[in-house]
Amino acid sequence: MKRNKTWIVLLMLALSAVLVIAGCGNASTSKTANTESAAEQTETAAGTDKDAQASTDTDKEETEATSGASEISYTPLDQLQDQYDIIVIGGGGAGMTAALEAKAAGMNPVIFEKMPTAGGNTLKSSSGMNASETKFQKEQGIEDSNDKFYEETLKGGHDTNDKEMLRYFVDNSAGAIDWLDAHGITLDNLTITGGMSEKRTHRPTDGSAVGQYLVAGLVKNVQEQEIPLFVNANVKEITQENDTVSGVKVTFNGTDDKNISAKAVIVATGGFGANKEMIKEVRPDLDGYVTTNQEGSTGDGIKMIEALGGTTVDMDQIQVHPTVQQENSYLIGEAVRGEGAILVNADGQRFVNEMDTRDNVTAAITKLDGRAAYLIFDSGVKSRAKAVEQYEKMGFVKTGDSIEALADEMNLPAEQLQTTLGAWNEAVKNKKDADFNRETGMDNDLSAGPYYAIKIGPGIHYTMGGVKINTDTEVVTKDGKAIPGLFAAGEVTGGLHGQNRIGGNSVAEIVIFGREAGVKASEFAKANQ
Repeated sequence: MKRNKTWIVLLMLALSAVLVIAGCGNASTSKTANTESAAEQTETAAGTDKDAQASTDTDKEETEATSGASEISYTPLDQLQDQYDIIVIGGGGAGMTAALEAKAAGMNPVIFEKMPTAGGNTLKSSSGMNASETKFQKEQGIEDSNDKFYEETLKGGHDTNDKEMLRYFVDNSAGAIDWLDAHGITLDNLTITGGMSEKRTHRPTDGSAVGQYLVAGLVKNVQEQEIPLFVNANVKEITQENDTVSGVKVTFNGTDDKNISAKAVIVATGGFGANKEMIKEVRPDLDGYVTTNQEGSTGDGIKMIEALGGTTVDMDQIQVHPTVQQENSYLIGEAVRGEGAILVNADGQRFVNEMDTRDNVTAAITKLDGRAAYLIFDSGVKSRAKAVEQYEKMGFVKTGDSIEALADEMNLPAEQLQTTLGAWNEAVKNKKDADFNRETGMDNDLSAGPYYAIKIGPGIHYTMGGVKINTDTEVVTKDGKAIPGLFAAGEVTGGLHGQNRIGGNSVAEIVIFGREAGVKASEFAKANQ
């Protein structure tokens, strides 16, 4: 287990180092990933990941990490078969988790990913994975309960969540943490996100962003289990025979469609946060907002499922994240606020409870001139939120040895910013925020220079709506009947989050329901052999 964890960390460092050099990849100019060398695939993967964690470790560590990363490879196209037990559409967190569970159930699964690298939006996940009553919480003396997790998520969703889905979600969250740990993916560093009252957001041991670490671990397990993972594999249609799903039509690198048969299909294609036309259709008020989504999040799975009679829910419920670096459409993770950062306006004043739910914080920023605010934090926050190192490397972070120097750097009124920081530190000391009633993320004050700031604004982040499933992850029609052989998991589905998603719940969702999809699809395939 220890050796596995070390491999994952080294792989994460190598991918991140390449990201800093390579910048963001583009699917339209990528090489044929099914035939390119392992080294080329590593570069493509790193270039696509917008939220990887950069490394500045020793030359020896970088050499070891690069060596580990060179082992990444995707399945060559000449190994494609005409039939599999289960086809998983989408190579993100939900898809890989589902495939691993299917393999564990004795199935022969395959993963088709349309982008040139696996990972999807999971690569961009930052804050962590929410779960309650976990072994890591208990080890650290954190008292939590599934009921509290349920009630706080329901409140965050304005009581519009699918309650049956939510109940299953919270009751299986600790098991998902255990499952990841058993696969060498340990999330034992705990923090807190907006709308939560307990530290239940699980991160990698070093406190870094969860996405890169999770994807690296899942890819490693997929490869060890010899699960075929084809990239540049664009599924165009889910096929049926006698009203039962029978396989897919897929094209590889723009070639003619190939018909691949299967006993069950799992759709894990993600949401539609990068599809401007779909967003404008359901939410014209969001036209012109930047998006944090990777370019493959275009709603393909939703459209294919609708063509089979599947129904959708909450399609107009689109989450706008409050803290996005606008020029690069780059999300600044909620963990920075969870570790103590505050938000100020152009006058250097706080204007909101920074740990309120995302919709409320976004609404407060939207009212400001230019829809812009400033995230202010100190060296203590930087040491606890490792993602800040990546933000620095990308040029987002401004620094000052003192509050006055930072104010000058950001063109903020120094005297007012000094007053704001002083009032905040007093609130932390007294454990009472009289101005905005913030109650979490107050374990440490902001008094350890140097000081830092990132200018942020809102950006389209997550689509809460999607296809409707039941707790067995079966895709259902308008009348509630399951479509035989069709399952779905992750952001492609809707209902769980209601009108507002709590930060840290999306990673939990892909693992919890990805596992369930793999199990239930396997049961269906075995029953229909």
